Amino acid sequence: MPAVIDLSKPVADILREGTHAAHERAEHSKGAQWLARGELDKQEYVRFLMMLYHVYNAFERALEQHATHPVLAPTHNPGLFARSANLAADISYLLEVSEASWQSHPLHVALQAAPPRALSQYVGRIEELAAGPDPSTLLAHAYVRYLGDLSGGQFIRRRISKAYGLDDSAGVSFYEFRPLGGTTSASDAAANAGEMKRIKEWYREGMNAGVGDNEDLKAAMLDEANVAFAFNTALFDELKAPSQEEVPSSPVDLPSPLHSPVDPSFSSPIITDVGHDSALLKHLKQSGQSKTVFVADQAPSEEPKFSAVSVIAFIVAVSIAHFVLVVGGFTGIKGYAKLEGLQAWLDNYFGTTTQA
Repeated sequence: MPAVIDLSKPVADILREGTHAAHERAEHSKGAQWLARGELDKQEYVRFLMMLYHVYNAFERALEQHATHPVLAPTHNPGLFARSANLAADISYLLEVSEASWQSHPLHVALQAAPPRALSQYVGRIEELAAGPDPSTLLAHAYVRYLGDLSGGQFIRRRISKAYGLDDSAGVSFYEFRPLGGTTSASDAAANAGEMKRIKEWYREGMNAGVGDNEDLKAAMLDEANVAFAFNTALFDELKAPSQEEVPSSPVDLPSPLHSPVDPSFSSPIITDVGHDSALLKHLKQSGQSKTVFVADQAPSEEPKFSAVSVIAFIVAVSIAHFVLVVGGFTGIKGYAKLEGLQAWLDNYFGTTTQA
């Protein structure tokens, strides 16, 4: 059932709560599972990195373009977050080519010649926001990617290193971050788990500062963050099954928001536009109600299920127990005495002592 999101909360809390269902869908997609288990063929993993390169290249250029925007400025730290160069280095290493030549590799040439629909729409959406009158919601795309890299990406790094026999940071620099406020020296080149947690806290604080108390903007951020998750789920769906696994007979459909060309209608079923006045907020304004709630999709919870056989077996067991207690005289004061005698016999037989 839908979850009610309180728009008076800080935007970081709103995004964490309001994207839960979308995050679950992305995490449990087949492609994400192959990636997390390190099962993708090496060439397919490189192709995935190439797709990510184009996504990061698009929104990192957009963030740089709008670096002084009041919503984006508090979290703008390319020295800490920029992933494009790391992706290029990993791709080059895995292909065993120079960083200057990987884009002319046949694998990348083929990707450019026939880019997956999900990739084209993802990049197109970012470019559209960057060219629009208000680029604020680029922050939602950065939030989805960067905080994901700082969290689940660290688990994936270990699996990838093991799957493809990679040592140190060679081939997995995409998953590495420098310490917050660190330098480029070798001694602090990679942040540890505690430092990554501090980076995430710093980022959330910057988001809250940039968005402030603007509830219209908070609703737009939540809407766009769910769109970003849908794009990432669609990228996972583009991954080819591992060679040892049977390929499905029919392709996996892209999430419904991605079936149409890039336009501002990419949104959840509840919110119908990505501008700062969502459909719900417009209704609240017109009716004079407070703008404090936002309805977001939530994954349905499964109710416990019991088979008919289990229920019947339980009823029969209770009936037999009742029959034994009554017929055997184990009720009332006399019954209590009998039970004490039975317990003493069990203790003696098994050599145990019952403790209260």
